[in-house]
Amino acid sequence: MGCVFSLPEDRRDAAERTPTTRDTSFIEKMKKTGKNVIVFYGSQTGTAEEFANRLSKDAQRYGMKGMAADPEEYEMAELSRLGEIENSLAIFCMATYGEGDPTDNAQDLYDWLQENDDEDFSGLNYTVFGLGNKTYEHYNAMGKYVDKRLEELGAKRIFDLGLGDDDGNVEEDFISWREQFWPAVCEHFGVEPLGDDSSIRQYELKEYPDINASKVYTGEIGRLKSFEVQKPPFDSKNPFLASVTVNRRLNKAGDRHLMHLELDITGSKIRYESGDHVAVFPTNDTALVNKLGKILEVDLDVVISLNNLDDESNKKHPFPCPTTYRTALTHYLDITHPPRTNVLYEMAQYASDPKDQENMRKMASSSPEGKALYQNWVLDASRNILAILEDMPSLRPPIDHLCELLPRLQARYYSIASSSKVHPNSIHICAVVVEYKTKTGRTNKGVATTWLKNKQITDNGHKSTVPMFIRKSQFRLPFKATNPVIMIGPGTGIAPFMGFIQERAWLKEQAKEVGETVMFFGCRHKNEDYLYQEELEEAEKTGVLTQLNVAFSRDQEHKVYVQHLLKKSKEHLWKLIHTNNAHIYICGDARNMARDVQTAFYEIAEEMGGMTRTQSTDYVKKLMAKGRYSQDVWS
Repeated sequence: MGCVFSLPEDRRDAAERTPTTRDTSFIEKMKKTGKNVIVFYGSQTGTAEEFANRLSKDAQRYGMKGMAADPEEYEMAELSRLGEIENSLAIFCMATYGEGDPTDNAQDLYDWLQENDDEDFSGLNYTVFGLGNKTYEHYNAMGKYVDKRLEELGAKRIFDLGLGDDDGNVEEDFISWREQFWPAVCEHFGVEPLGDDSSIRQYELKEYPDINASKVYTGEIGRLKSFEVQKPPFDSKNPFLASVTVNRRLNKAGDRHLMHLELDITGSKIRYESGDHVAVFPTNDTALVNKLGKILEVDLDVVISLNNLDDESNKKHPFPCPTTYRTALTHYLDITHPPRTNVLYEMAQYASDPKDQENMRKMASSSPEGKALYQNWVLDASRNILAILEDMPSLRPPIDHLCELLPRLQARYYSIASSSKVHPNSIHICAVVVEYKTKTGRTNKGVATTWLKNKQITDNGHKSTVPMFIRKSQFRLPFKATNPVIMIGPGTGIAPFMGFIQERAWLKEQAKEVGETVMFFGCRHKNEDYLYQEELEEAEKTGVLTQLNVAFSRDQEHKVYVQHLLKKSKEHLWKLIHTNNAHIYICGDARNMARDVQTAFYEIAEEMGGMTRTQSTDYVKKLMAKGRYSQDVWS
């Protein structure tokens, strides 16, 4: 079988020719287009890419010329040649993913930086802005690594590492850093801000009154018509349309909707392991899209293309084009998250009321008053773009500029709740529908969970489908089946453990010797949201689960959580961990649960192993390093 490689969506049309050196050389591209600032991004959910685009746009305001670049598309060994370009600068916007890992698109860059000790980066001026989340153990590990490693290789840091915390307000962190970063650039290179704060358009609008419908994108992520003619291999640029075979409510009562879905992957050649993630591409609520069209008074079915004004850019369009506004707002653009400040800033010019203009510009500034206004009026009130337009009647931007500025709608990741040993052609998802009232009295609904909830098995006689792909994870059962397994997963954190339990049951059926399998699950009420109760109790009855511990937090006066049950089993757990080489797995909420569980393990090591807090912390860190303490957590 020949080499299979997938191209980014914007270069699919050129897939017939193999990339030449010219394509992968950012130095040649920069020389050809007169650019002197390159902004690389390591992005998993689109934020780092967004920040990179904003910084490359900023460069114009300082008489410099910037380009944003995906490190996966270029030959990174060329960093040592950046000195050939006068007054040049490389900026790295690096997100950290999972347990301190690089994002998928920065994996090669990370490997390359680790392996090459003899590079000479003395001509390289650089700065790094990291994106992370403080609730995670390895906060901003990737940004910190790139910053330190480039210095080790002789590069010159021209401004301090910036750290964005997504648990707080990553937008504010970015603005504050950027506010100090550009003056430092001016000083270093002796350039002046041009004082031109007007909006700079990156794309121009082209309308197609009479285009052939077969040339118009209708929601495909990569190749045109890829949803009609599906061709493996399937990945983030080429998702598989899996049909929904099961969609049932898991909880027996209560006001939340917890659900179990099964996706059919027969014939797709997709393989997965227990512990992997399934990514799905959702679509926005039709009612929301229609309201946007109405408030902006536009015909959403006009076929358009937004074409990059920079001919040399790898990114020809902000989303697949040509398409209609309706398709863009439904499939390609994020219309539900509160908009970032750059969107407000660029939209301000379209407000006919000077007070509105002033407030929008203020919210995008780094003044304490402006930050507070943005925090309060946009973030705390959870106002999405529609809510902003409704509450600011003087603001009526042209829809094409709005579409240029809104971020891309991202794939959503779920821990797979099945084992491929038992279900090779089916992927199970366990999720809770997100729905909440905002301070302004509106109801906000989670894009993906609402969309999944509404996926009936048949929709007007057609099968309901979900565009999906698999993301491999490090969350794996021990290689030796005899190793004991301790699983802690309250709420929908149970998902990967349903796969683990199925797999341990399968191993037992193969007459393999299987170690102890201990489960700690938690929910609010036994009679409401005890997820997979029948399956778990059956697994305990057949001995697949050697111990099932369930915490019902609200069924008694005082709250009882999984960490309390861990402490109750401390003797048994310590024996499994310290003597029998057990592997510990934690899945669910990062902010409180994972932290509290980790503290419980510190306390068990102190009480049972006679350790100090320093020693117990070190003990758990060593378990992590050996791959015996794994987390699949989210915040």
